[in-house]
This record gives sequence, structure tokens and C-alpha cells, in this order.
Amino acid sequence: MRVFAIADLHLSRGFPKPMNVFGPLWEGHPQAVFSRWREVVQEDDLVIVAGDISWAMRLKEAMLDLEDLQQLPGTKVLLRGNHDYWWPSITRLRQILPAKMHALQNDSLLIGDLAIAGSRGWDTPGSYGFGEEDQKIYRRELERLELSLASTRSLAYQHLVVALHYPPYSASGGPTGFTELIDAYRPSCVVYGHLHGADPARLPQDWNGIPLHFVSADVLRFRPKLILEGAS
Repeated sequence: MRVFAIADLHLSRGFPKPMNVFGPLWEGHPQAVFSRWREVVQEDDLVIVAGDISWAMRLKEAMLDLEDLQQLPGTKVLLRGNHDYWWPSITRLRQILPAKMHALQNDSLLIGDLAIAGSRGWDTPGSYGFGEEDQKIYRRELERLELSLASTRSLAYQHLVVALHYPPYSASGGPTGFTELIDAYRPSCVVYGHLHGADPARLPQDWNGIPLHFVSADVLRFRPKLILEGAS
């Protein structure tokens, strides 16, 4: 099994919102997502979709986008992003997800010998405009990531991937509570998205030797990134 990752699909079949207003890289979206996904992902692969999946405001609208994802090859693991307002309780979401789709929240998944842990994340202290409400959300997301990672202790895995929507490091590239947890659990790699228009070459490529994969869809030209081979 190969493991891919992509974030920020911003699908909108049930809640139309053309993305080309955000720049020429979005021309041809979402058809580019679907066609380039099929170019690289096979049915026995796994794809981590690290947040901002759909512009929908309600679950009923988002289901159209989830059904489109379900038609694509591979098993999908979904993570909530800051724009996924449609995301209901995790119990309800898991009850209605199409086949071969999993949602991650406050716990972890074991698929073959691969464990996946993660959380949405948030802006970190020192970010521009970081205020009291941000501090509350930041602390809550740290707790969620810690719960998720702690749940992997009982799993018999060979590989561990940590998935976040926000970057784990600070705006200056320094340590945060998220990177402390990454240091403690030493996953095989970390994936994240959220940033748009950033130059991947200018972002941290690893955290203390742990690969960091920046997988926003527009940066990847809508082609999921291979992050791990050899999982079974």
C-alpha cells in the first residue's frame, strides 16, 4: 500500500464557489483534482485528505462532495479544516460516510500496519493577530492531538503518520506545542496544508529529522503527493 496526502480540495458541488478568484493556479478546479488523482492513485492505495474538503455549510451539501471523493481510487482518511463548517459530530459523520472513507478526530486509525493520528491544529502563539480566542482554540487542538497520539500506544503499527490542517511550527518556523508532541512520538512523517501561495522551498522540510510534507492542493497542482511506500 502506498500512502498519499493532499489538503485544501475546496470542493463545492452542493455549494458552488469558483476558486479561480484566488488565482490562475485554480483554473480548471475541481476537474483537475479528479483527473490528477486518478493519474497517480490506485485502488489499493490510501490518501490522507488534510482538511478544507468542502465549502458546504451543511452536511447534506457536503455529501455531494464526499460522494465525488468516494468515486476516486483508494481508501480516504479525512481530517477537518478551518473551512469545513459542515463537519458534524464524529459519531454522526462516521455513520454516514461512504465506503472506504474514514474520519479522524480525537483518536487514531490503524489501516494495515499504518497508524494515522492528527487534528486540525490552529494558529500558534506569535502569529499575526493571535488573540485570546485563538489561545483557547490552540490549547484545545493541542489536547485533541495529544489524545489522538496517545491512542496509538495500543496499536501494533510499523509506520505512524501525523496529519494536521495547519502547519505544526510557528509563523517564524520555531517550536510550538504541536512540534513538542511530534518530538515525543517521532512519527514517520507529518503532513499539513492550509497555506496558499507559499513557496514550499522556503518552508521547513523537516522537524528534527522528521519529514514535513506541505500538501495544499494548489501547491501540488492538484496531484496527491506520495509520502510513504511499503505500508501493508
